[in-house]
Amino acid sequence: MKLSTALLSVSDKTGIVEFAQALAQRGIKLLSTGGTAALLKNAGLEVTEVAEHTGSPEILDGRVKTLHPKIHGGLLGRRDDEVHLNTMKEHNIAPIDLLVVNLYPFRETIAKPGCNFADAIENIDIGGPAMLRAAAKNHGTEAGG
Repeated sequence: MKLSTALLSVSDKTGIVEFAQALAQRGIKLLSTGGTAALLKNAGLEVTEVAEHTGSPEILDGRVKTLHPKIHGGLLGRRDDEVHLNTMKEHNIAPIDLLVVNLYPFRETIAKPGCNFADAIENIDIGGPAMLRAAAKNHGTEAGG
């Protein structure tokens, strides 16, 4: 399977620049969210922010970034199903071939002395697990998967 688009959205950014550079060198389009996108752009990479890709801004203090049909449809659309492909085309949903995500550091956050309830709540990741589940559900249905 030829990869054409990767979505990178990471909390722990260790090694992400080098990984993204390797993807870009292979001609893979990079989609990314907020802080990850800024880091990649600062490293000189061409990145499309998820907000630009979806046409919807990050909202609610960043709580909603990737919860959008153009993201989940791109991850969930079956490449071996003509109906899915036609629906994706009809709704201008581009396939997302590779997901690179790690989750908010909830365990580490709540282990810190002085962590309060509000800090703990803000470290409950919603979009990351949703994307992981979408990508996992579609694993093996892509061409050559």
